[in-house]
Order: sequence, then C-alpha cells, then structure tokens
Amino acid sequence: MWFTGDVKTPRLLCTVLVLVAMGFALGRATSSASKVPLSTPCSAPALSAHLTNVMSVQSYGCEAGWAYLWATVGTNEQDAVGVTEVLHYSTLRQGWFVVPRLTYCKPGLMPDYVYRLGCFSN
Repeated sequence: MWFTGDVKTPRLLCTVLVLVAMGFALGRATSSASKVPLSTPCSAPALSAHLTNVMSVQSYGCEAGWAYLWATVGTNEQDAVGVTEVLHYSTLRQGWFVVPRLTYCKPGLMPDYVYRLGCFSN
C-alpha cells in the first residue's frame, strides 16, 4: 500500500478535494447562469423602446432577462387598443425585444412571475 500514515490524513485530503471541486462547480454554475447584465434597465421606456405607437403603459415587470408589458397602443384614442407583450433581453443587441407568445409562453421557459403576468392576458 502506498500510504502508511494515520487514517485522518486521507479523509482530510478527500474532504479538501471535494470542497474545492464543489467551489469550482458552484462558481461555474453561477457565472454561466447569469447572462443578463446587472445594469439591464427595467423601465417602461426601456421595454417599449422597440414598439411603435405606445400611448401609455399600465403595468410591467422584469425577472432574469424576461419581461412583460401591458400597454395601450395606437395613434389616437379612437384606434387605441390594449396589448400584452412578452419580452426577452438581448445581450447582443443591448435591448428588450418582443418574443412570440405562442412560442415562449410555456411553463418553465421563463420565470413564473413573467409567465403568469405576460402569458395570460389579452
């Protein structure tokens, strides 16, 4: 056998190796899970920047690179209509962009908060 010391040394060595491996794994998981910059603006103007004819915003919210927007769009009061949009933040294009609700409104594809408020309205 290659080791002739007491039993505590291998246990300590194994414990240290496991802790280092866990720290490495946790560091990789948190750095790869966060693709959205911390400075991502979550405001009515930021969410409606790429929409046309937004007259007003009734509600909005963001979580983990996803957002919902309840807005009134139109060119005047006679043709105004309420809309609900689901948006995703593009790090490449540095902005919020509308995504098709038929494609993305499925459980587990986005945070539950955005799913509930963005996918079950008009």
